Amino acid sequence: MGLLTGKLAIITGAGRLNGIGAAICRELAENGCSIFFTYWTAYDNSMPWKSEPDEPVELKEELERFDVKVASLEVDLSQPEVLSSLLEQVENELGQPDILVNNAAYSTDTDYSTLTIEGLDRHYRVNVLATTILSSSFAKRFTKGSGGRIINLTSGQFKGPMPGELAYATTKGAVDALTITLSAEVAPLGITVNAVNPGPTDSGWMTPDIQDALQPRFPFGRAGEPKDAAKLVKFLASDDAAWITGQILHSEGGFER
Repeated sequence: MGLLTGKLAIITGAGRLNGIGAAICRELAENGCSIFFTYWTAYDNSMPWKSEPDEPVELKEELERFDVKVASLEVDLSQPEVLSSLLEQVENELGQPDILVNNAAYSTDTDYSTLTIEGLDRHYRVNVLATTILSSSFAKRFTKGSGGRIINLTSGQFKGPMPGELAYATTKGAVDALTITLSAEVAPLGITVNAVNPGPTDSGWMTPDIQDALQPRFPFGRAGEPKDAAKLVKFLASDDAAWITGQILHSEGGFER
């Protein structure tokens, strides 16, 4: 029996096979957890690394080989109208979820000189609004002491400056604030809320030049891999992590700023 047998998890932003979201799906499914994942191909294809159109299908088939239930949905989480119906769709297809992993993110290179209202709003809608509303909708489905897990993916904005990522760092800072306050609010329901900062992770966006520049700053001699974050998420989703809540966990492999 796996660590998460009988559980159901929602993982947002899992459209690329080499991404953190897909790695989390694999890790949870391997431990007996049924999976509902979302993806948004248009966003992935707007990035330099892009994605292949069949990657979500391949991921679904891969997860099903763990003999768990799997469903997926392509959805733009920046559109508020889809947020209220997402949890209902999960329940209709697979049942009530036990675990919510807010992994989906919007990130573009933005500094003070290039920041626009539209760009900041897009970051806010995906990184803050979607994470907050999905977490609230998830928690409302629980009764006192019934238990559950909310795990947010954040970044290193409070470990040091992130030049060129002004909108991303600002909105991920809000995710940390949400994590701390929401954890106290939903504790009577038995729900834990934590955030994981995976640090610089080679999920397809690192060019050889970026890898060469970052490697000396990792004491272990390598950048983070998606499975590193996924293993931590697996632990936080398990019963073994029931006493951990309201924490921002910096799992960066000792990355030096």
